[in-house]
Amino acid sequence: MIINRRDLALSTLAVSTLALTASGALAASADEEAVAKKVEAFRLAQIAADPKALGALCWDDLSYSHSSGKVEDKATFITNATDGKSKFLSIEYKDPTIKVVGPAAIVRFHWIAEQEMAADGKKVPTNLHILMNWQKQGDDWKLLSRAATKL
Repeated sequence: MIINRRDLALSTLAVSTLALTASGALAASADEEAVAKKVEAFRLAQIAADPKALGALCWDDLSYSHSSGKVEDKATFITNATDGKSKFLSIEYKDPTIKVVGPAAIVRFHWIAEQEMAADGKKVPTNLHILMNWQKQGDDWKLLSRAATKL
C-alpha cells in the first residue's frame, strides 16, 4: 500500500478532528456536571431561604420570572424568597435536562414543591415547568434568567 502526502495529511486531519471532538465532549460533560451542581445548590438555597447562597448563585442582572407572570430582579427575588412569609417544605426538580452551548447552559425540569404560609399555616403545592439559563463567568456558572409555567 502506497501512502502519499495527501493521504497522510487527510488522515492526520481526521485524527485531529476526532481528538478535538472528544476533548470538546469532555469539556461539555464537565460543564454539564458543574451546572448540575449549581442547580442543586440553588434548590438547596431555596429550601433554606439562604440569601447569601442565592446571591452567590445569581448573576447581578438576574431576570426571575414566576408562573404568575411577575418578574423580579436579583435583589427583589432574594428579598421575596427569604422574607419568611412562607417556607418550602419540599422542592423537587424532576427530570432535569442540561444543554451547554458555549458559555451558556439551558436547564429544564419539572418543579414539584410544597410551601407553608407563615400567616395561616396553609400548605400550598406547586407543579411547574422551569426553564433556567446559566452563564459561565470565568470558571463559575451564574443564574442569568429563570421562567416558570404552570402545569
